[in-house]
Amino acid sequence: MSNRFIHASTCAAALTLIAGAITAAPAAAEPRQTDKQATATGTGGAVSTVDPEASAAAIAVLRKGGNAVDAAVAAAATLGVTEPYSAGIGGGGYFVYYDAASGKVSTLDGRETAPATMPHDAFIDPSTGSPYPFTPELVTSGVSVGVPGTAATWQKALENWGSLSLGQALQPAIKAATRGFVVDETFREQTLDNQERFAAFDSTAELFLPGGDAPQVGSILKNPDLARTYRLLARDGVQAFYQGALAHDIAFAVQAPPIAEDTELPVPVGHLSTADLADYEVISQAPTKVDYRGLEVYGMAPSSSGGTTIGEALNILGNYDLSAMEGPGAMHHYLEASALSFADRGKYVGDPAFVDVPTGTLTDALFGAERACALDPEQAAAKPVAPGDIADYDGLCPATTAAPAEETDTENYSTTHLAVADAKGNVVSYTLTIEQTGGSGIVVPGRGFLLNNELTDFSTVYNPTDPNRIDPGKRPRSSMSPTIVLSEGKPLLALGSPGGSTIITTVLQTLVNRVDLGMSLPEAIAAPRASQRNTAKVTAEPEFIESQGAALEALGHELVPAGDSFTPQAEIGALEAIEFAPDGTMTAAAEPTRRGGGSAMVLKPAR
Repeated sequence: MSNRFIHASTCAAALTLIAGAITAAPAAAEPRQTDKQATATGTGGAVSTVDPEASAAAIAVLRKGGNAVDAAVAAAATLGVTEPYSAGIGGGGYFVYYDAASGKVSTLDGRETAPATMPHDAFIDPSTGSPYPFTPELVTSGVSVGVPGTAATWQKALENWGSLSLGQALQPAIKAATRGFVVDETFREQTLDNQERFAAFDSTAELFLPGGDAPQVGSILKNPDLARTYRLLARDGVQAFYQGALAHDIAFAVQAPPIAEDTELPVPVGHLSTADLADYEVISQAPTKVDYRGLEVYGMAPSSSGGTTIGEALNILGNYDLSAMEGPGAMHHYLEASALSFADRGKYVGDPAFVDVPTGTLTDALFGAERACALDPEQAAAKPVAPGDIADYDGLCPATTAAPAEETDTENYSTTHLAVADAKGNVVSYTLTIEQTGGSGIVVPGRGFLLNNELTDFSTVYNPTDPNRIDPGKRPRSSMSPTIVLSEGKPLLALGSPGGSTIITTVLQTLVNRVDLGMSLPEAIAAPRASQRNTAKVTAEPEFIESQGAALEALGHELVPAGDSFTPQAEIGALEAIEFAPDGTMTAAAEPTRRGGGSAMVLKPAR
C-alpha cells in the first residue's frame, strides 16, 4: 500500500463537553452563518454538509454535549429548511453509523416504499396506454410519491445511538424555519428551474414562488408551517408524522393534489394512504464490506445499490496497481470497473424483500477477480458490457457472463449528503433525498415540506423479471452510497454524495483519487469527474474532458459533457466527507464549487 496514504485511529482524547441534556434550541445565541468554508481541520468533532446553517446546527449540538448521531439529525432537519428541494421529512435515505465503543458499523434503510395498492401499470397513462412522459409530467405527480422514511430514520437513529430526544435534536431546525435563511444564487436558480412544476400547486407556489417569482438572492425565506410541523414532532414524537392529522394531510395531498387552476400539467394522482404511513418501518441491516488496499470499506446494502456496486468495482480494481499508473491509465481502469459493476447492478439488484439479491457474491473478492477478466488495460470494451455469471465463478479467466438486463436510468441528480463525527470517534455518513430537485413538487398544504417523487426510481414499464420492477410495498432501487472507511478498525474516511446514479461513481472516483492517486481529501473532492454507468458514452465534466479526454479517447472511450434535463449545469456530484488522522485531528472537506460549494466545520479549529 502506498505510503502516501495516512492510516487513522480514533481521537487520542475526548474533549470535556458541557454536561446535561439540550433542552432549548442549541443555536439560540449564535448568529445566522452564511459564509461557506470548503475545508476545516481541528479536533473535538467535525461536520461536512452542503449548507452552513446545517453544519452550524451540528456543531452547536456537539458543543453542548450531543454525539454524532444527535448532530447528524439536527443537521438533516436543518437541511429540510435550507435545502428543501433536496431533502426533508417528505423523503427518505440511508444512515451509516460507526460506533467507537464497539467498533461496529451499522446501517438504517429509511428508503421510501410503494403504497400497498400501487398497481404495476401505475406509470402508464390510461388515456393513451403509453407511459407518462417522465419530466415534467410523471415526476410532478401524486403517483410518484412513496411513503416517506426520513422522520422514522431520525427517530430510530436517536433511539439506537443518540443521547438526545427527537424534540431536542429538532430545535436548531425549528429556529431556522422560524427566523428564515438567506436565499443564495443556487436556491433561486433551482426554484426558477422548477417554476412550472411549483406553479402547478397552490401550496407550493405560495411558499416558494411569492408574488409569482422565485425568492430574490439575499432575501430571507421563512417557513412557519414547517416550524409548526417540527414542533408537532418534537412534542408528540414521530408517530405524529405517521398517524393522525398530519398523516391524513400527507395522504390527501397525494390522492387529491392541491392543483392550481391554470396549470397545464396532468398531475397523475397517487395511491399513498394513511394505512401505508402507519405501516412504514425503518430497516436495520448489516452493511456491505469489502477490503481494498488494506482498508475496510463499509457501505449500504440493498435496497441501495451503492454498497454492492462500489464494493464490486473496488474488488475489480484491487487486481491492479493504480498508483503505478499515469492518470489516464488509472482513470481507464476506474471507468471500466464501473461499467462492469453497473452491469451487475442492473441485472441483480433490487429490494431484497422482493428480489433474491446476491449481495454476498457481488461483494466477493473472488467474483471481482473474475469480473476483472473482462477489463482490458489497453482498450475500452464496447458498452454495454454483459453482467457476470453469479452461479458459476472461480476467480479465474476466462469468465462466463449472463444475459444483459434492459433498464433505463431514471434516477435524478438531486439529494444531499452529510458526514458528522464527535470527540469520542463516533461517525455518521448519511445520504437523504426527495429525489427530483423539488421532489414531486407537492408541498403538503399547511405543513411546509415537499413530498418525494422517489417511486420514479422504479422501472417505468413493468417487467416481472426486472429486479427494479414496480411492486406494492417495495422500495425502489437507489444509488445512494453513504460510506465509511476504516483502517485497522478505526475511522479513516466518511463520505457520500448526491447525484442519482452518478453518486456511485462520484464516491468510487473519490476513493481512487485519495487511496490510489495520492491526492489529499480536498484535492480528491475537487478533482474533475467522469461517470461510466455501462453506457456507450462516458459522462464527464468539461475540465475532465480537457485534461484527460484525448488520452482516454485513444483507449476507446467516448466522452460527452455532463448536463441534461435533470442537471442543467455540467457538474457531477457534490461530495461531503471527513478524514481522521492518527493524532485525533479531523479534516472536514466539502465541495469547493459544485452546487454552490459546501460547508465544512470543526468544533475546535487547528491553529
